[in-house]
Amino acid sequence: MRPLLLLLCLLPAFADEKAPALPDPDEAAYPAIERFVEVLEQVRQRHPDVDKLAYDRLVNHALEGMLGSLDPHSSFIHPEMAAAMAAHPDLDPHIPSLGLTLGLRQGGPYIANVLPGSAAAELLPGSALQEIDGQPTAGLELPTLLSRLTGEAGATVTLKLKSPVEAKPLELTLTHHAIDERAVAESRLLDDGQTGYLRLSSFTDAAPREMEAALDEMEDDGMKRLILDLRGNPGGSLPATVRILGLFLPPETEVVTTRGREMEDEVLSTPERQRRQRDYPIAVLVDRMSASASELTAGALQDLDRAEIVGETSYGKGSVQNIIPMGGGTALRLTIATYHTPSGRTPHLTGVTPDVEVEITEEIRENTALSFRRDTLTPEEIKALEGWTDPVLAAALERLAR
Repeated sequence: MRPLLLLLCLLPAFADEKAPALPDPDEAAYPAIERFVEVLEQVRQRHPDVDKLAYDRLVNHALEGMLGSLDPHSSFIHPEMAAAMAAHPDLDPHIPSLGLTLGLRQGGPYIANVLPGSAAAELLPGSALQEIDGQPTAGLELPTLLSRLTGEAGATVTLKLKSPVEAKPLELTLTHHAIDERAVAESRLLDDGQTGYLRLSSFTDAAPREMEAALDEMEDDGMKRLILDLRGNPGGSLPATVRILGLFLPPETEVVTTRGREMEDEVLSTPERQRRQRDYPIAVLVDRMSASASELTAGALQDLDRAEIVGETSYGKGSVQNIIPMGGGTALRLTIATYHTPSGRTPHLTGVTPDVEVEITEEIRENTALSFRRDTLTPEEIKALEGWTDPVLAAALERLAR
């Protein structure tokens, strides 16, 4: 027996006996692993590109495909990326203004993940990144790559990519989206003087404090109902999420449960004390880019009949990931648990379905993005917004008026 086959055939012996039963018995692993090795050897014997046939390279790329098939948030971390992350632990490979996550592997940088609805939504994960603004990426270190991909809102970057499924490289020009630095990006009373509007851009550690201060001010000015806008909000801190839910729900209300195969359920509840009682009607706005903490907030308020959700089905990120070091200098970013709202449902891979669904066209998305940065619009962009009414906001106002 080949040494590699012997090694792979031993893998089932390390399975955790306490974990729930898998869909097939351990015996099924042997023919499956043997099939993998047979394919591996056929590739090594017959493929003409000999420089691509090292065992490490082939197996690592196979593992990349395996992790990518599980869910959008699990991924294989190649040795090159693992080394770069160790050398630069403070660097985040995600570019929020483009909606893409960068990875490194033996062949160079590649697109590890993209967010739907973002500037990079049309990119295919796994695509090799060959050039940035006409400059080759070969040999560049992670900080340099991230620096060249970063830009101000409205700036463009041209990428040359080699897709895993296309024969020829393609060039795409992406436009950076605006990223709000403050958690509370906007808070104001609408024209009726009684409806408060608060747009939360992210769930930072400071978000509950910022949000409470904004609510206090609007309440003191006569707010009787609230529209909480979570559109485009990618999420953030779980403790901050629970504290924000505590602004609108009774103390010690169970709002989030974490469930995993190798852990007991962990139930999180709102804080023991509530400074102000806020029992006015609430509408929460979500779209396909509302993710993670946004979905938990919307889902919990929906489950507990505390708010109505307006917009479109959210992104579907309700899971916990761990970085697990592996052999050969590699690592796994693996989903190990899911988050659940009070009713027991999880937004993982399904999202939160709104009570009031609004069909959102690309024109609406573009205008909404412009409306979020009114202070920095060009004259042409200002003209494009003239006479435009946000249909999601309008639907929420109609619902609250009932």
